[in-house]
Amino acid sequence: MNKSNLLQTITELSHEFGTSDYVKGGGGNTSCKSADTLWVKPSGTTLGGLQPETFVAMDRAALGKLFQLAIPAEASAREALVKDVMAAAVKPGQTARPSVEAPLHDVLHGTFVVHTHPALVNGLTCSKQGAQVCAQLFPDALWIPYIDPGYTLCMDVRRRVQDYTTKHGHQPALLLLENHGIFVTGNTPDEIRAIYRRVMDVLRSKYAAAGITTVLPVALAALPDVAEKVKAQLRDTCSSHATGIAYSGKFAVAPGPISPDHIVYSKSFPFMGEVTRPAIEAFRQKHGYAPMVISTSLGVFGVGLNQKKAELALELAQDGALVQQLAGAFGGIQYLTDRAREFIENWEVESYRAKQMA
Repeated sequence: MNKSNLLQTITELSHEFGTSDYVKGGGGNTSCKSADTLWVKPSGTTLGGLQPETFVAMDRAALGKLFQLAIPAEASAREALVKDVMAAAVKPGQTARPSVEAPLHDVLHGTFVVHTHPALVNGLTCSKQGAQVCAQLFPDALWIPYIDPGYTLCMDVRRRVQDYTTKHGHQPALLLLENHGIFVTGNTPDEIRAIYRRVMDVLRSKYAAAGITTVLPVALAALPDVAEKVKAQLRDTCSSHATGIAYSGKFAVAPGPISPDHIVYSKSFPFMGEVTRPAIEAFRQKHGYAPMVISTSLGVFGVGLNQKKAELALELAQDGALVQQLAGAFGGIQYLTDRAREFIENWEVESYRAKQMA
């Protein structure tokens, strides 16, 4: 397959798996490769918005040097060096920043890689029994215990892929990442589609057997004039960060951090209760940031510096609530640890991605 056909195919796959069933906001990434070039989704873009010319072309030999370097142990120094190496691997004439997971895509031998974060999948990957159930339902899958995104994740996946290959004689085509999502790789688009279809069908049947709906129950929204009064109160109380406000009827907001994307777009913790200046200030003092998700008796509000950020916050809050609901089929939700949460909250890469989406 020539370059033009490769890029057209990965664009079509990106659009197919860039719907709200698979990703939210700028989540997920895709790639295709030839012997010497990796074309990967730019950071901070959406799968549904990609075009053939959007993909960042990277020199695979230069990118492979990342695995030969002496990497600093300190997180910020490590990630800065990795960012520089990745920038140097970008082929001339391009300005977009490649997805931080580009080295992971390069490790996988399949021509195409599609990485997404479907709620149906994360109901498993973000559950307490995820690893055990994965082994039962998908014995061909490679389960990746949670590890910080970026270089450390790429190195861990690389080692685990090598071990899997030694044991099975081939690389895995399906990878499930704890509290993160799913990677699928294949040499044809039909291979990618078949694996996704199998995974989603199996999980749907498990949720049905457990009596858990795959639709998030959302209460009826308040009357428009009532909702507008609450929005006005939010603007007054949270004036510094509530330029944009999105509103939904009440649902069971997840009280803790579920995955990197949930932290990036809706923060680790929601505010729950009636909105007052002292309560919002107490939240800010406790967590170090203003809330982006506010759950009240009248419903749930996403707030942000603009309307797009507010809508993304609410969308990710609903996704997190659905993941929490689905995880009930596998022992209940497993939140990220404080250490994992703090890494995401302070990671420059995710800050960049959030700014690009805004």
